[in-house]
Amino acid sequence: MPIRAVLWDIDDTLFDYTGADTTGMSRHFEAEGLPDGYDTAEEALRRWRELTTLHWGRFAAGESTFEEQRRDRIRDFLGAEMADAAADEWFARHVTHFEAAWALFPDAVPVLDALAGEYRHAILSNSSIRNQERKLRTLGVRDRFEAVLCAAELGVSKPAPEAFHAACEALELLPGEVAYIGDQPDIDARGAVEAGLTGIWLDRAGAGGRPELVSVSGLDQLPELLRGNTRFGAPGTFG
Repeated sequence: MPIRAVLWDIDDTLFDYTGADTTGMSRHFEAEGLPDGYDTAEEALRRWRELTTLHWGRFAAGESTFEEQRRDRIRDFLGAEMADAAADEWFARHVTHFEAAWALFPDAVPVLDALAGEYRHAILSNSSIRNQERKLRTLGVRDRFEAVLCAAELGVSKPAPEAFHAACEALELLPGEVAYIGDQPDIDARGAVEAGLTGIWLDRAGAGGRPELVSVSGLDQLPELLRGNTRFGAPGTFG
């Protein structure tokens, strides 16, 4: 079955989330001071990322709402009881610095240009529509995608098959006609495969160690992979 559409992850796939998070949080610390209990900005940033993973996991499992996971993350990070409004205000100040550091990866627009005439495009993200629509518009690429679907509104998160199937339904395509690419080997690539899509792991760091997955180390390799005669019949890295 030929691939007719590419379904994309956003954060750390098209958008340099980690880079923006590092820069934004560092500037937030400079503006407000290092929170109590941390000796260095590096230690604080490491803890922030640990808590992000923890609370996003709770949200993905349906144990909290999108807003609740964010507020709980801030409370745990600061080690303080905070009213919802106070947590929201802290996050809003952080977001000012985070958004100032927003950037696409250098290979994002070129690959979208290269694939524009041959494949349809949509987004599936484990975030919220409000966040991701704004991000895509600010970065100037929202018009590249027919649809943007996010876990907060779907009520289900990757790697659940229902999340991938909802995106296929939005495109009115069968799972076998859709390729999904993202930076997480299990949540993105393996989840897509188990849902019947073609899953592609974007392994920018060259971590390797997952020979059962189709992978690329940069988005510039994606057009050749999609156009190749492999039909994704064997795992590994193509390029």
